[in-house]
Amino acid sequence: MNDLIQQKCAILPGDPGCYLMKDRQGTIIYVGKAKVLKNRVRSYFTGSHDGKTQRLVQEIVDFEYIVTSSEIEALILELHLIKKHDPKYNIMLKDDKTYPYIKITAEKNPKLIITRQVKKDKGKYFGPYPNAHAAFETKKLLDRIYPLRKCAKLPDRVCLYYHLGQCLAPCVKEIEDSTYKKLTDEITSFLNGGYTDVKKELTEKMTEAAENLEFERAKEYRDQISNIEMVMEKQKITINDFTSRDIFGYAVDKGWMCVQVFFIRQGKLIERDVSLFPLYRDPEEEFLTFLGQFYAKPEHIKPKEVFVPHDTDVHLASELLEMKVFTPQKGLKKNLVDLAKKNAVLALSEKFQLIERQEERTIGAVEELGNVMGIATPNRIEAFDNSHIHGTDAVSAMVVFVDGKAYKKDYRKYKTRTAAKHDDYGAMREVIRRRYTRVLKENLPLPDLIIIDGGKGQIEAAREILEDELGLEIPIAGLAKDGKHQTSQLLYGNPIDIIPMKRTSEGFYLLQRIQDEVHRFAITFHRQQRGKHTIASSLDGIEGIGPKRKKVLLKHFGSIKKMQAATKEEFIEAGLSSKLAETMVEHFQKK
Repeated sequence: MNDLIQQKCAILPGDPGCYLMKDRQGTIIYVGKAKVLKNRVRSYFTGSHDGKTQRLVQEIVDFEYIVTSSEIEALILELHLIKKHDPKYNIMLKDDKTYPYIKITAEKNPKLIITRQVKKDKGKYFGPYPNAHAAFETKKLLDRIYPLRKCAKLPDRVCLYYHLGQCLAPCVKEIEDSTYKKLTDEITSFLNGGYTDVKKELTEKMTEAAENLEFERAKEYRDQISNIEMVMEKQKITINDFTSRDIFGYAVDKGWMCVQVFFIRQGKLIERDVSLFPLYRDPEEEFLTFLGQFYAKPEHIKPKEVFVPHDTDVHLASELLEMKVFTPQKGLKKNLVDLAKKNAVLALSEKFQLIERQEERTIGAVEELGNVMGIATPNRIEAFDNSHIHGTDAVSAMVVFVDGKAYKKDYRKYKTRTAAKHDDYGAMREVIRRRYTRVLKENLPLPDLIIIDGGKGQIEAAREILEDELGLEIPIAGLAKDGKHQTSQLLYGNPIDIIPMKRTSEGFYLLQRIQDEVHRFAITFHRQQRGKHTIASSLDGIEGIGPKRKKVLLKHFGSIKKMQAATKEEFIEAGLSSKLAETMVEHFQKK
C-alpha cells in the first residue's frame, strides 16, 4: 500500500457506494460496490488474497469512489461503470439484458411479466432490479395478491389459478376496464413504495404460522418479506422516463469549491465528473460561470434537462445555456441533486483530511522526532546506508528528507574508494568524510540530524569523522532492525542508548520510511554496479573490444546472453569487422 492509498483508506466514509481502482497510467482496472466503503476498500490492502486478487492489488496505485444512498444503488451503478470503463479485472457484463424489470403489459387483459428489454410499448416498467431472483419472488407475490391473467395465451376454460383466486378468468368472461385499472393502480402503488400494508399482513401471517409451529410456512413468509425489502428499496439512482439529464451539486469549504456532475442517460447514472478549484467570489456566481464553461467544452454535449441546486438562479442559467434548467424541490429528482452535493462535500473533506494527515506525517512527525530525542526540530535529515556482497562492488548511498518528505534532488551515491573489503566501519568513515568535507567546502546546507542505517559501531565511526576531524556537532542516530528486517529501535545519545518510541507514532513511521528509502536507494545502486561489473568481465580480454565497443554491443544486443548466441553475421550487423566478429564468436564458444 503506497502512502496515497494508505491516507485515503484512513478517511473513507462508511456509506454504501462504488470504488474505482486505478493503475500507474490512471486507467481504471477494477470497479466494485460496497455496503460500507471504508471496510470493503481497506480489505484489499490487508490480509492475504488469492492469486487473481493479489495481481489486482499489486497494480493499484490510486482509487476513487462514488457514494450512493443504498447498496442496491451501488450495485446498479457498478454495472454501468463496468460497461463504461471495461476494467480488465471485472467479469464483463454484456448489455442491458443483465437487468431484470417487472412489467405490466398494455394488453386488453394485462399480465405481469419479468423482462430484460425495455420498449416504448405503453407498458409500465419497474426497475431495473439488482437481483433476478428477488424480482421473480416479488412478481410471484404480486401474482398471489392481484388476480391478473397468468397465461401467455388465453385458454378455452378456467385453470387452477382461477380456483386459487389468483386470476379473474378473462378466458371465459369479460372483465371491465375499470377492474383492470384498479388492479394495475394498486400494483403500481405497491412497486412505487406502497407495500408496507402487504409487509404488515405478511408479518402477521409469519407470526401466526410460527406460533402454530408451521415453520416452513413461516420461513416462506419471512423470505417473501426479505425479497420485498431488497427489491422495493428506493432506487434514487435510476429514473425510468429515459430523459437524458445532467445533475449538478456543489460544496464550498476553506476557500475551495467542488462541483460534481452526474450524467443520467437512458434513466441511469453512467458517469460522473469532479472538479475542485479555488473560490474567489460568491459561490452562486462561481457556479454559474462553471456551468457556462462546462458546456463550452466539446466533449460535454448538452442533455435534454439540467438539474441544479436550489440556490441557483435557474432563469439566468437557462438563458446562459439556452436550454431547460430545473431546481427539483422534492422526490426522486431532488434526491439526485442532494446525492451529487453529498459527493462534493465528501470530495472536499477528503482533500483537507489528506492535507492534514500529510502534515501530521511530515511536519508533525519531524517535530515529534525532535521532542523524543531532545534536539531541535530536525527539518533536514540526511541518512546513509552501505551495500555490498562479500566485500565486492561496495557502495554507499545518502537520501535526504526535508520537513518529513523525500528530497530526491539532493540524493547522492558513493563508490567506496579507500575502505578495505568487509570493513563497514571504514566505508562509513570514508563516506561521511567525503560528504561533509564537500558540504563545508561548497558551503552547502548542513543537516539537523544524520541517521545511520546501523548500530553503535556505525554511529561511533560517523561521529569520529564529524567531531574529531571536521569539528561538526550534528546529532547522529542509528536505526536497528529486528529479526524480520523491520525497523525496531532508534539509537542515540552519549553514551548511545535506545530512545523509546511508540511504533504507531508518526515519528516512528517517518523513521521507517527513511530507513526503507535509503536501503532501497543503496541496493538499486549496488545492483547497477554489479551488473556493469558482470558485463565488463564477460567482455574483458577480447582484443579490439574497448569500453566504447562494449557499450555499442550491449546496446545492440541488449544482454550478454544474446551475444553468446549471436552469429558472425549478427556481430557484423552490430558494426564489427569480419575478423573481429569471428573473434567474438570464438570467445563465447570457449565460455
